[in-house]
Amino acid sequence: MDIIEINKVLSNKTRVNILKWLKNPELNFPPHQDIDHFNDGVCVGYIQDKTGLSQSTISTYLNSMQNADLVIPTRHGKWTYYKRNEDVIKAYIEAIQNEL
Repeated sequence: MDIIEINKVLSNKTRVNILKWLKNPELNFPPHQDIDHFNDGVCVGYIQDKTGLSQSTISTYLNSMQNADLVIPTRHGKWTYYKRNEDVIKAYIEAIQNEL
């Protein structure tokens, strides 16, 4: 876990909102049409729709979040789903508490 990289990701309000929304996906996103659960996260298209930003911007945001290990991608056919990496988020919070 890289605290500096995570801080960079968290310096953007939309990326912070995405993490907040992914904490309770069933409350923040419509049900998936192709699968009946959120176990693997939320489809990129739903995240894009909620933000109102372009697909390329959301892809860039999710890529930076993935590089910081804050989200875990899962492929279902041609679609990628993202969920929070709770272990890394917990470790980050603990590191901040212990180091600052």
